[in-house]
Amino acid sequence: MIASLDGGATVDGRAGGLAGAGDRAMFKVMREVADVILVGAATVRAENYGGAKLTVAARQRRQGRGQGEVPPIAVVTGTGALEPESRLFTQTDTPPMIFTTATSAPVVRQRLQGRAEVIDASTTDPVAVDPATVLAELARRRLHRVLCEGGPILLGGMVECGLLDELALTIAPMFVSGGAPRIVAGSTAVTTGLRAAHVLTDEEGYLYTRYTRVG
Repeated sequence: MIASLDGGATVDGRAGGLAGAGDRAMFKVMREVADVILVGAATVRAENYGGAKLTVAARQRRQGRGQGEVPPIAVVTGTGALEPESRLFTQTDTPPMIFTTATSAPVVRQRLQGRAEVIDASTTDPVAVDPATVLAELARRRLHRVLCEGGPILLGGMVECGLLDELALTIAPMFVSGGAPRIVAGSTAVTTGLRAAHVLTDEEGYLYTRYTRVG
């Protein structure tokens, strides 16, 4: 995740407006080592997501670690409001996985017509996606190293369920003011203790922090 000095997670609705060269380099490294990239549908739409793009050398390193050449994109969506002709489906080497609800899954499968694997990730509530079920389904597919790229609602759900193990947070040397969201959003306040593991900086003044869960 990335945030401004005053806690804003986006500029004009997009996180990309905060990023610098160092943050983009870190982003590529984290994608290279991930088994799967998990993201919310609102972020997919706002950032115009396509499939992960890796160099030949990065693909070879992944193969050497026993991973697939390219990490798949897994999207969490309650409604399934994703356009079949978007870059998510048309510009990817690996078909995405769509985690949705029991109510939405049949409609989403019909709309996407085989462009993605559509998975019901609801439990007792047929109109809500359960984060723990999402991670369990990914683990069942041997996708254990999950890179959650947000947005704030998805990350908030992970935090509320106690599923966040590690946070990589870039702090951009700028203010954004206005009504920009924070990196985590949720309906209830949840206190989660983290421990600083790394803090790096660069000539542009960005801070690259890594936190791990306490306990």
